[in-house]
Amino acid sequence: MMTDLAIVVLAAGMGTRMNSALPKVLHKVANRTMLGHVLAAAGGLSPNLAVVVHGPSAEIVRSESLKFFPYCKFATQVDRLGTGHAVSMARDAALGFNGTVLVLYGDVPLIQTTTLTALLSKIDATHPMAVLGFEAKNPHGYGRLIMAGEAVTAIREQLDASPEEQRIALCNSGIIAIDSKLLWQLLPKLHNSNAKKEYYLTDLVGLTADAGFAVALSVCDEAEVAGVNDRVQLSTIEEGFQNRCRTKAMLAGATLVDPASVFFSADTSLGQDVVIEPNVVFGPGVSVGNGVEILAFSHIEGAVIGEGARIGPFARLRPGAEIGAEVHIGNFVEIKKSKIGKGVKANHLTYIGDAIVGAGSNIGAGTITCNYDGYEKHLTEIGEKVFVGSNTALIAPVKIGNGVNIAAGSVITVDVPEDALALSRTPQEIKAGWAKKYRTVKAARKAAKK
Repeated sequence: MMTDLAIVVLAAGMGTRMNSALPKVLHKVANRTMLGHVLAAAGGLSPNLAVVVHGPSAEIVRSESLKFFPYCKFATQVDRLGTGHAVSMARDAALGFNGTVLVLYGDVPLIQTTTLTALLSKIDATHPMAVLGFEAKNPHGYGRLIMAGEAVTAIREQLDASPEEQRIALCNSGIIAIDSKLLWQLLPKLHNSNAKKEYYLTDLVGLTADAGFAVALSVCDEAEVAGVNDRVQLSTIEEGFQNRCRTKAMLAGATLVDPASVFFSADTSLGQDVVIEPNVVFGPGVSVGNGVEILAFSHIEGAVIGEGARIGPFARLRPGAEIGAEVHIGNFVEIKKSKIGKGVKANHLTYIGDAIVGAGSNIGAGTITCNYDGYEKHLTEIGEKVFVGSNTALIAPVKIGNGVNIAAGSVITVDVPEDALALSRTPQEIKAGWAKKYRTVKAARKAAKK
């Protein structure tokens, strides 16, 4: 049954075990916050309303949420009195909404849109509530799902479960979907007569059954609903996400020579027939075209790489790098905020920043664009089919015309017209026999000291 959808994301936890000044949900997995992962998964459902429940003084949580849902609303949970209490804080923000409410957790970053879609599909007239569960390898610490046939009749938390209930392996993820009218009717009926003296959202299952309705079950893999309480668990989640990215990349047509040593960001985009050698790291905002080779020990962030390009080894592409088709960026070359035209070669020991390099140009070893004057950044423009000799310094702002040759060791401070030779060197001087005399004098002085 398709209805309007609202998501409520619980993100008020302090995360004290993270030992961090940063709210727990803003710690990152694959260069995206955990909250961002959850909101991205929910975004695939196109909800009509999004509400994030955060703690006091959490402007940074609001800012992160608005990146994914510009229409996001917020609620503050000052006292941490349990998950049921947290959801109740969202009521005012959801006034006027009628449909299904999906409750999510900001520290469960591996949840996928397909899993949430399957959960929502369980909601109908006789099942106004659905619970997402999983089979736990070790159920200790999880709430157990008490079943009667295919319906969930109760969720028993670890501290409140009987010895027989503690042997149940079917566990609660915490994620639920529920009809909004029923949710707001039942939340005030929650009580805190339990071991933790908290208002459990899980008690909605029993209240729903008491109201004469059935609660449906949807099941997912345990790893997908793993939460994070400390940095050890965060590293485990990172490993799981990276493995998912690696598998996805290879199945989509990329070759990873040593998959375990390649690290992706959540938004990394790879074309077909991409080859990635060991020890490559992708930061946020990278798009790689078809047929690209990325050689070992390269670091790429905020860059677009055109078809057939060859990057590395030991290359660094920084934000704003636009690499054209069939470009070669070699070892110890750094590109920042620059457009590199088709077929350009910069094979070693070069820095190109705040520049435009025309198609077919060749940038010699040791070339640098001197783009910063201590106060401002300036543009270097290099035309097509330009040859830049080794150890050239281009002092921006400067413009090099098409077809120019720049002699090795030059310092270019003024514009160079098309097809010219630019040469800036101190005239070479040769003093015959000087080196021999120098050695003789030095040797004599050394001997005298002894």
